[in-house]
Amino acid sequence: MPPKRILLAEAHPTFVGVVRLLLRETIGSMFMVADEASLTEAVTGSQFDLVITDLSFPVSPGKNVIRLLQSLNPEIRAIILSVHDEQTVVDECLAAGAKGFVLKRTASTDLLAAVETVLKGGTYISPFCCTQTEKSERNKTS
Repeated sequence: MPPKRILLAEAHPTFVGVVRLLLRETIGSMFMVADEASLTEAVTGSQFDLVITDLSFPVSPGKNVIRLLQSLNPEIRAIILSVHDEQTVVDECLAAGAKGFVLKRTASTDLLAAVETVLKGGTYISPFCCTQTEKSERNKTS
């Protein structure tokens, strides 16, 4: 896979380091933002192959980070990182336009597969978020 430009929107410095370590061999360039203004500027001002963002990324009250990304660039491919494993949360993120959903607790085993799947045009959901049938249907390249 050729080098890719990935934007990481994450407010927790420790997790930023974890993501960088996990993806260091896979990506070309990784850019990081830690607030809504920087995220907005980055998404509207540059071309990224992928955005990886925390579901709890700080955005204006009443906004959802994935809906914000989609409003800024409807073509953006995004993977959500979250501590929440409830099916309703996953479904809401997918309905809003996310192409991937990775649990933070399983990022060490799931994030690379999620990035590869989403960059190839597929959708990836961490296995612990859904039933086996749903998992096998979702983790396919379109």
